[in-house]
Amino acid sequence: MSTVDRLTKAQFQVERILEAFKQKSINNVFYVACGGSSALMYPSKYFIDRESSNITAEIYSSNEFIYRNPKSLGADSLVILCSHKGKTPETTDAAHFAKSKGALVVSLMYVDTAPLADESDFIVNYSWAPPGELDPLPEIMNYSILYRLTMGLLYVQEGNELYLKLLSSLENMDTVLEKAKVQYLAPAKAFAAEYKDEKIMYTMASGSNYGIAYSFAICILMEMQWIHSHAIHAGEFFHGPFEILDKNVPFILLMGLDETRPMEERALKFLKEHGEKMLVIDAEQFDLTGIEEEVKGYIAPLVMNLVLRVYAVELAKATGHPLEERRYMFKVPY
Repeated sequence: MSTVDRLTKAQFQVERILEAFKQKSINNVFYVACGGSSALMYPSKYFIDRESSNITAEIYSSNEFIYRNPKSLGADSLVILCSHKGKTPETTDAAHFAKSKGALVVSLMYVDTAPLADESDFIVNYSWAPPGELDPLPEIMNYSILYRLTMGLLYVQEGNELYLKLLSSLENMDTVLEKAKVQYLAPAKAFAAEYKDEKIMYTMASGSNYGIAYSFAICILMEMQWIHSHAIHAGEFFHGPFEILDKNVPFILLMGLDETRPMEERALKFLKEHGEKMLVIDAEQFDLTGIEEEVKGYIAPLVMNLVLRVYAVELAKATGHPLEERRYMFKVPY
């Protein structure tokens, strides 16, 4: 499928879903997925928390969504799921469970047909590129689709016009991401050369950036590099985790543009005073030309994600451990 056809298809799929939103009163949104697909959903939940006075949002790991069986799940619920190939068993089961409760079920996936699609009311096929590569259609990459659905919901049901600013901003994302890749390629190479032998790296962030820190910790460092890691919330850093810090413990701190930035700034001050090995990626250094001012805080995580993927590729080159290598995933029963 050509890029033009893929773009047209995804936009049509989203528009159909927004039309469905107009026909239904939605009181709560459940974001349901596993692993990196779950991490994608944090910025969208943050948006609802900040912008909606009538709709609540929660994030669940797919199996826990079923086992916990939220009492508020029902006919007034929207359940948004994601699985790259559409065949994650836990997520497919969660979609079936949500439909059995009367919820509207929307699933994101890269492929056209999959078991998850069969259990969903609507699907959206997003664009995708391997780690570190520029997505040819960033306006419909997975993060963008989640924002289109989330902000579109608030636009349809509450008249929140940030949705329109999002759409105009996404049209310029290809240039923004291309600049970010060029800007951070040399620093990523230097980081990889310096930290390639580290056995542990902690990530830290807050707000809409936390999902990015979580994804880099569990997907890149643990899954793809076999490096011990843990994503620490900047607000929780001073309630236990900071005791692990010394001059030999590496931290990767992400600093965003949203309302929670003061927590990240506080953490940075402490890291500088008591640590030594640190990588700080600050969204204030991104060139966000073409992004509407009102949505820069929401868009920054999308750029942060691309930047960290550039770091991931260079780290894999330096360690000699390909990002595709696995011990257990898709190899043994689990």
